[in-house]
Amino acid sequence: MNHLFHTKFREMDANSGRNQTTKGIWIAKCVGIEPCTIAMDLDLEGTDGKERGEDDTTFEKQSALFALAVSDIVLINMWCHDIGREQAANKPLLKTVFQVMMRLFSPRKTTLLFVIRDKTKTPFEYLEPVLREDIQKIWDGVPKPQAHKSTPFSDFFSVEVVALSSYEEKEEKFKEEVAQLRQRFFHSISPGGLAGDRRGVVPATGFSFSAQQIWKVIKENKDLDLPAHKVMVATVRCEEIANQKFNQLVFDEDWFTLEEAVQKGPVQGFGKRLSSILGTYLSEYDMEAVYFDEGVRNSKRQLLESKALDFVYPAYTTMLGHLRSKALEDFKVRLEQSLNKGGEFASSVRTSTQSSMLEFDKGCADAAIQQADWDASRVREKLKRDIDAHASSVRSAKLSELNINYEKQLSASLTGPVEALLETGGKDTWTSIRKLLNRETEVAVSKFSAAVAGFELDKDTSTKMTQNLRDYARNVVEKKAREEAANIMIHMKDRFSTVFNYDSDSMPRVWTGKDDIRSITKDARSASLKLLSVMAAIRLEEKPDNIEKLLFSSLMDGTVTVSSSQDGRIADSTDPLASSTWEEVSSKDTLITPVQCKSLWRQFKAETEYSVTQAISAQEAHKRSNNWLPPPWAIMAMIVLGFNEFMLLLKNPLYLMVLFVAFLISKALWVQMDIAGEFQHGTLSGILSISSRFLPTVMDLLRKLAEEAQGNPAPEAPRRPVSVASQSHRNETPPPNTISSSIPESSVSSNFSSLDGDVEYSSPPLRQRRPTNIQEVEPL
Repeated sequence: MNHLFHTKFREMDANSGRNQTTKGIWIAKCVGIEPCTIAMDLDLEGTDGKERGEDDTTFEKQSALFALAVSDIVLINMWCHDIGREQAANKPLLKTVFQVMMRLFSPRKTTLLFVIRDKTKTPFEYLEPVLREDIQKIWDGVPKPQAHKSTPFSDFFSVEVVALSSYEEKEEKFKEEVAQLRQRFFHSISPGGLAGDRRGVVPATGFSFSAQQIWKVIKENKDLDLPAHKVMVATVRCEEIANQKFNQLVFDEDWFTLEEAVQKGPVQGFGKRLSSILGTYLSEYDMEAVYFDEGVRNSKRQLLESKALDFVYPAYTTMLGHLRSKALEDFKVRLEQSLNKGGEFASSVRTSTQSSMLEFDKGCADAAIQQADWDASRVREKLKRDIDAHASSVRSAKLSELNINYEKQLSASLTGPVEALLETGGKDTWTSIRKLLNRETEVAVSKFSAAVAGFELDKDTSTKMTQNLRDYARNVVEKKAREEAANIMIHMKDRFSTVFNYDSDSMPRVWTGKDDIRSITKDARSASLKLLSVMAAIRLEEKPDNIEKLLFSSLMDGTVTVSSSQDGRIADSTDPLASSTWEEVSSKDTLITPVQCKSLWRQFKAETEYSVTQAISAQEAHKRSNNWLPPPWAIMAMIVLGFNEFMLLLKNPLYLMVLFVAFLISKALWVQMDIAGEFQHGTLSGILSISSRFLPTVMDLLRKLAEEAQGNPAPEAPRRPVSVASQSHRNETPPPNTISSSIPESSVSSNFSSLDGDVEYSSPPLRQRRPTNIQEVEPL
């Protein structure tokens, strides 16, 4: 109280021995606590001491009843080891006081603040419920007057419980805890305070008269007599013996050794060693308390045994904890070893669980104490839950690993083939994809079911996992289809380029006059549109649709037209592609909507128009380069206008000889100068090249004729083999199955750029002509 309220009540001097310090009832003003608070020191701590003598505890009961009747808050000191005792815990006192309180006074809501002194290792959460339960039992067992038959305990009292450390052993902590308790007395009568719900408040001016009247009523009551002296002596003496034995147990060397060992790990023979230690001190108690009242002796022995068991119980729980941890670790090791040897999961778990639980049960039997009937079932259940949790964790990891492996296999077996099938874009593309999906899925599900059979899964779980695997396979196909659909424009242009620039034998096309570019373009666009219709929707279900027909009729054939109605609103509704969904195709299976198809086709045609234009230009250039005859009208004009000259030639054969010789010379010059090849690079460049080589070529021909006429041909110049080789190369027939076999010599000389590779084709005569030109320049 002095530490709590900063008062100066007399305290016991431990150096002068243990004796009573407070006589009567003392009051003092609490220092520094607002509002003004009065503290009363009652003669309760020493009321059962030797100074009371034969008066027993009558004054103690009177003082306690006075305190309950006068005070708003009553602090009841109680030693921690007294909780649960009949006498030392003041149970009879409280019982009598409660009974008289109901008979003499009306309810006024007094707060009972139990202060547990010298708290031990026992958690406060365990002590408080026991104390509250004891108080409620006292209240329930008290005979009540008719007026308070159904009055609950809470109408008379409010109970608060706090615990303080030992003042002698932990003085600083004791003072700190008291300081914290002191804070609760500030504004204690405010709502929510310790005495916030008090009733029947007496004004301060009437406190003295009220206290006198209350004491008078208490003194005149005859129900406050004490129990017999013999029982009181037995109670005090047996309690002293029990406290002494308990203190000896606390500082026992064997107990210290055992406790230290059990903190490090499991101790063999733990139960026998601890039972022997407890049995020793209980036997000593029985010997020393044998002559005291049997009822009190047995009661105090039970309290000693209960207190001792509570003291050693943490060591026992620690021992069980070691046994549980060891059994759990053994289970993990056994399970891992069994699985590594190829054992099935479920049977391995059962075998490992049985071995670990048997080992734990043997350990619990060894740790059992004779004096206690402690139940290890809760720890055993926790071990079983831990084993099940670990088994479940390992099962989940193994199943997840299996699932991931089979998902990887499915992904590898489906991704490549599905991509190839989609790029092909044939009529049976989705039929092939469905067959591939069903085949690979069934193979994977079959192997997966066989792999998880050893887990002994329930039917629902097994069905769910296999269904998840099937869903994953379908998602792989759908994901790949969406990826390819996102690149549909690239695929369409590639397909167009393949069909347009290569023939049925996969040979590059050379645009001659015989090629029908319109038909080839239509075929190439049809192939691209076919690819677009394949990738427009996912068709993993065997449901017919008219996507291909609708796209060809709307975009390729152009058969769908808008009626010429005066109402312009009909125009939008008659366009079958003016929609965001396909008929008979769900939105989740739609990859490219009709509107997007229309937009993609428009973009596709714009981007491929250049290739068609280039092909047409190349074909026109080829026709121009190979057409040396004049137009038909010019030929007719020459025949009509030159009829006289033609008749003149027929009448004069000499003219025919001259014309024949001129033809031979022209033909020789034509071949020698490769006039057709020169004009393939342009008219102007051909004229310039021919004009620069005409005179040297004529001189060369005349020289060769003169030498042959003399019969003495001159030795060939060093360049002649090259020229002959060049001439022979021009005259030889190219081998079959080559690009040049199907291309006329005159047409190959023109330049042509392919859309795919931008490859430039040039004529062989041009490559053979260049060395000749170089040698012609050398003599100059």
